[in-house]
Amino acid sequence: MNRNGTATKAKRQQAILSLVGRERLASQEEIRARIRALGLEATQSTISRDVEELGLARVHDARGLRYVVPGRADAAPPSAVLRHALNEFALSLSQGAGELLVIRTPPGAANALGEAVDRAELDAVAGTLAGDDTILVVPRKGRTARSIERMLERIAAGEER
Repeated sequence: MNRNGTATKAKRQQAILSLVGRERLASQEEIRARIRALGLEATQSTISRDVEELGLARVHDARGLRYVVPGRADAAPPSAVLRHALNEFALSLSQGAGELLVIRTPPGAANALGEAVDRAELDAVAGTLAGDDTILVVPRKGRTARSIERMLERIAAGEER
């Protein structure tokens, strides 16, 4: 996929994650309509692939059906969203200045990956700062960039949360 396509996909998937986290969306058509309202065009089959790649689940609750991001409990295995985002968007992980971890992504993809790291609520991570193609991961006190790098590599491989 070309860089522009990767950036568009990253923005669309980030928008889907954000929408599902904030709104009650029960169908892929509802997701497609909300994405279109944000100025991002996508076919039904593209939304279907995005839902699958992001690991979204359609659940029943007291108010009916809705899409959710599974795997957010602390004891849960790594979320499908974080594992997918790391494998899809992380081009490199390296220790930056001081104790910050630097993650490089394709243009336009840093925000989606940064949000996935933040949503995973990793104990070792205080937070992230995402630009267009670079993310700074800030370790919590007593943690190192190298330990977070190893942890993210294991998550991407499906070995841990």
